[in-house]
Amino acid sequence: MQNNFKDKVILVTGAGNGIGRAIAMLLGAQGARVVVNDLGSSGSGEGSDAGPAQKVVDEIRAAGGKAVANTDSVATAESAQAIVDTAIREFGRIDGVINNAGILRDRIFHKMSTAEWQAVLDVHLNGAYFVSRAAAPYFKEQQGGTYVHMTSTTGLVGNFGQANYAAAKLGIVALSKSIALDMARFNVRSNCIAPFAWSRLIGTLPSETEAEKKRLERMQAMKPEQVAPVAAFLSGDDSADVNGQVLAVRGNELIVMSQPRPVASVHRAEGWTLETLAEHAVPAVKRAFTPLERSPEVFSWDPI
Repeated sequence: MQNNFKDKVILVTGAGNGIGRAIAMLLGAQGARVVVNDLGSSGSGEGSDAGPAQKVVDEIRAAGGKAVANTDSVATAESAQAIVDTAIREFGRIDGVINNAGILRDRIFHKMSTAEWQAVLDVHLNGAYFVSRAAAPYFKEQQGGTYVHMTSTTGLVGNFGQANYAAAKLGIVALSKSIALDMARFNVRSNCIAPFAWSRLIGTLPSETEAEKKRLERMQAMKPEQVAPVAAFLSGDDSADVNGQVLAVRGNELIVMSQPRPVASVHRAEGWTLETLAEHAVPAVKRAFTPLERSPEVFSWDPI
């Protein structure tokens, strides 16, 4: 295994706390030069504070690493460009982007407001696009670069009260695959991680029922530091054969998530009518339908 990170410049968004912080700390320890981006907002995206990003930078530097703080928002093209510009100004290049910044504004669908919908898409989906797009010309020019995007089983599988978050996180998977396809010719890779770990955002989820309490207990057993090595690995040279994938990290488990592919088909030479769809098509393919499940039902075992 070679030294993946000496002189590499990696940008981590939302790196002031939780998973982002753990990733930034590990990259700094591995010799990367780290741009620690964090707006310093609340879990719902309100306010700002330069403290969290600078504190992580101070910790990386105290351990002998190199890092710089940035507090711009990911949610606009201009501020995302400013984040990438920080890497270029301070370190002269950019080699990797880890799109980790996120907020939650959970609400049951029929009560969700337009503002709650838009705010979450702006940070997660638009933020991933804006930061990735700002770095793309540099990756193309230098014929290399890596993207790691945080998705969620809320989008991949499903969950209650998170239509905005689910839509954004599943959109990120499609964005990542498109980047991987479009930029593979430039030796640029793009992958997703669906992390299971206790974080500030997870701490805002409801815990009223026994099932919800048990779910949060499971989440508390899974640490951001268990996600960080996978994100760092995907940003290094040893993962050259990994592109366009979705990996779930659950405690010490590494899980390859499926991506949509045909699973069953049926045809009639004369085409379909409403009657034959009901009498023939649905009974023939119903066995292949995906159950209406939530993430806790699919990942029902205790984390390893």
